[in-house]
Formats: sequence, C-alpha cells, structure tokens
Amino acid sequence: MANDAVTHNSPERQIHSDGRFVITNRANTIYDGRKQASHESAMANEAVTHNSPERQIHSDGRVALWLTGLAFAAIHIAFSGRYGFHRDELLSYSNAIHLDWCYVVYAPLTAWLARAELVLFGTSLMGYRFLPAIAIGLVSVLAGLIARAMGGGRGPMLVAAVAAGIAGPICFAGSFLSYMSFDVLWWVLVAWATARLLQTENPRWWIAIGAAIGLGLLTKYTILVFVAGLLVGLLLTPNRRYLRSGWFWCGVAVAVVMALPVIVWQYQHHFVALAWMKSIHARDVSKGMTDHFIPNQFWNTTSPVTVPIWCAGLWFLFATKAGKPFRVLAWMYVVPLVLLVIVRGRDYYIAPAYPMLMAAGAVWGESWVDAKSPGTRRRIKRAVLISFTVGALSVFALTLPIAPLNSAWWRFADSITGGQSFSMQVGWPELVATVAQVRDSLPAEDRSGMRVLAADEGESGAVNIYGRAYGLKEAISGMNSNWLRGYGDPPPTTVIAVGFKRDELNKIFASCQVAAQLSNPYGVVNGAIGDRNEVYVCRNIREPWPEFWKGFQYYG
Repeated sequence: MANDAVTHNSPERQIHSDGRFVITNRANTIYDGRKQASHESAMANEAVTHNSPERQIHSDGRVALWLTGLAFAAIHIAFSGRYGFHRDELLSYSNAIHLDWCYVVYAPLTAWLARAELVLFGTSLMGYRFLPAIAIGLVSVLAGLIARAMGGGRGPMLVAAVAAGIAGPICFAGSFLSYMSFDVLWWVLVAWATARLLQTENPRWWIAIGAAIGLGLLTKYTILVFVAGLLVGLLLTPNRRYLRSGWFWCGVAVAVVMALPVIVWQYQHHFVALAWMKSIHARDVSKGMTDHFIPNQFWNTTSPVTVPIWCAGLWFLFATKAGKPFRVLAWMYVVPLVLLVIVRGRDYYIAPAYPMLMAAGAVWGESWVDAKSPGTRRRIKRAVLISFTVGALSVFALTLPIAPLNSAWWRFADSITGGQSFSMQVGWPELVATVAQVRDSLPAEDRSGMRVLAADEGESGAVNIYGRAYGLKEAISGMNSNWLRGYGDPPPTTVIAVGFKRDELNKIFASCQVAAQLSNPYGVVNGAIGDRNEVYVCRNIREPWPEFWKGFQYYG
C-alpha cells in the first residue's frame, strides 16, 4: 500500500494522468531547482571570495603593514646619500676589509654585513646604508606583527608600526651603518617570536627565539639584559613550565652555538671586549652621557607623542586580564630598565625594547577607543593622526641627513647628540687629501718607509677608504682592533700622524713637526676630530716598534 501511494503520487504517475499539469509542475520544479542551485552557487562564490587568502590578508592589515615598513625604509634610503661616511661607518669599513670572528668593539655580524654591502655596492654611501634602512623597515613591520599576535587588528598593527618607526634612536639607527642598526632589529625579532610563543603556546617557537638571540649576540652584547628579562618573565609567570620543555633547551643550544665563535675569539684575546666596555663606560660617565636616564626615556629614547602608547602598553601587560598571557613581555622591558639604571648605561641602550610596548599599548587602545561614542572615536583617531604626523616630521628633521649642511637647523640637530651625529660625517675626504699632500711633500727616501698613524677609528677608516685613490697604505692605529693588526713589516721609518696632540707625539718620537692644518670647505668641526686638527710628520721613534706597540693599545 505504501509503495502504491508512492507510485501513484510520483512524477511519472502524474505525467500519465495530466500531462499539462505535470509539465507545468515539473517546469516549475526544474526552475525552482535551478534557481536554488544558482542561489547556492552565488552564496558559495561569495563565501569563497570573502574567505579567500587575498581578501583575508588585505582585511587584517598585513599588506598595509608591509607598505608602512617599506615606506620607512624608502625614506631612509632617499636621504642616505647626503653628507658623508659617519665615524662609526669608517670603523666598520676597517673591520669589513679585515674579516674576523669578532672585534674589540663588537661581535662580527655588523662587519660581515658591511663587507656584503661593499661587495654589492662598492663604497657608495647609499649602498653602505641600504641594509640599515631595510632593518628599520623590518622593525616597523615586526612591531605591527607583535600587535597582531596580541589580538590587535589593522588599526593597532599600523599604530604600533608607525610608533616604532618614529622613535628617535631607532630612526637614527636606520640613517647610517652601525651595530645599533641591527641590534634594534634582533631585539624586536626576539620580542615577536616570544609573542608568537605566548599566543600559540607552541614550544617550537623557542628555536626562533634562540636564533634571534644568537643574531643579537653576534651583533651587540647588550641583548643579554633583554635575555635576562625574558628569563625573569618566565620565572614570574605560569610560562615557567617551558623551562622543562626540550624545545626551550634546543633554543638555548641554538643561541650558544651561534655565539660560540665570539666566545672562543674573546677567550683567545683575554676577553678584550670587557676592557673596551670598561673604558667606554668610564668615558660616558665622566662626560655625563649616562645622566638623566629615566627622564630621557620620555623625551630622547622615544618620541614624546608615543609616550602615552607605550605607557598604556605597560598597563595592558601588567594590569589587564587580556594582557596577562603576554606579561612576559612587560618583564622583558622592566628588567633591562632596572639593570641599565644600576650599571649607569646610556639612555638609548633600551630603545629596542619599546616597539613591543607600543604594540601592547596599541592593542589596549583599540578596545578603549571602541568603547567610546562614534564622535569621540573620530576625534581620537584624528588626534592620533595629527600627533603622529607632527612627531614623524620632527624626528625625521632631527635624525635624518635632511638639513642643509651647517645651517642653523643642521647645527641644532647635531647639538642634540652632542656633536656625535651629523658633524662626524663631514671632513673625512679633506683629511685624506691633506695627508696625501703632506706625503707628496716628503723627500723620496721618507716616502718609501712612510705610514699614517691615526689616533682614532674615524681617521684610520678615512685613510683606508679614501687613501687608495692617492696610493696611501692602510693606516696604523692603537685604537681597538687596529692595534691587533700591528704596525706593518718592515716598521715605519717616517710617520704622518693625525688626531694627536703634540705632547702625546713627543713622548713617542724624537722629532715631530707640524706639516698641515685640517679644514673643510663647510667650516664644520668634526666631532671625532675636535681640536686635534694638526697633521704632523714624525721621525726617530724613541724605542723599538715592538716594545712601543705593546703598550700602545687603547680604546674608543
């Protein structure tokens, strides 16, 4: 009976009983089916389009974030060809042409990267500053990615990226090649990998953290205070469980293996880096460079317009439920801050720790702004845009080589760093030209055994980079790694000395005469040369070169 009912009411049965009705009904059924299928297909296509990887990438802000980082890098590259090589860049040049596993001033990675740039771009100033510009662009991107790891959307990602990019020391680090250019990048890379570890709870991130720490140890030793903050943060939070993880110890092994060449080199050279740091620290303290460490965090180390953001980041990490899973990052700031205050470090040493706080503050700010009325939200966003624009223009004007040389603007910007930024980029070619003129004025018998004795890394590096055009040999110097390279074989019989005072030279040589005065067409006093602007010709060293050289090592 049931089968009969089905058969009787089936479409086939209806076709036999009433063709027109069945045909109409079937047509409507087919049309409805096609309409439903078409609707479902459209819905599916819309869903595919909405959930496509390309749309997701655009909607979550990653494209805008990378464009922001690219913009920061492009700004640095655009102005990188102005003025000249900085004193610290000349130091890196001397090390780059003498590759080693470590140097007195720093671990080897900066010199290795400088050598790569020399191979790719020669001695082009823009080429020499290309990688620092890229590094600062990546710092901006990583700051945004830290915000994303904490749950921030497009807005917090961009706020964090811009805030990191307009911090004074970070912006300055991207304007020329120094170890700080890459030190900043590795700190922020450690912070991002740690944020991803805390977000995903995937212990494999310890490998990335270890690799980033290893890169830091190959660049600048101050990353050790950041590592101390990471360890304290683990101990003071439930994340201490990772100390029992095999992945944690794999990360430790990666960092140690990467730093092993530096450790071996330092051991072979009686840990000379400690002597250098002691000397530099004594200089900094005596000149007041370590004073006002805490106040300078609000003015010098970060842009004033970003202070509310990183302060909000500390609040978010320490005082809110949403920030609690990422509290390790807060300790990664507080512990280095305390340690640097205790040892009287310079204010900018902790600059690389701020991008992660800016990321945290941007995430907290998003929820705070969303709780406001639409009108208030618009006013807050407008205020942020205006303050960031003013902050960026101010920082660029004071840290990038934009100002006309020796203008009032230029002199003001240089004075902020105590003459250690722009003035140290002026006068080096003229110095080498003057040395070459003095060499040419010497009798032929003096020229054959002549070497340039430089007091500072800047003068030594300038002779090394510009002297080839004049046929000058590499300079010799007792400063830092130059001392390890010796005085040449055979020893010099005549010396052209630059960067020394007369009384210093009289202790070394029996005969010294002033041969020239250093100057440049811009009327700028180079901060690395100062009033040591006389060029001397010296002869008759008072003791044999081997004995003299043993006691000639010094640091700067």
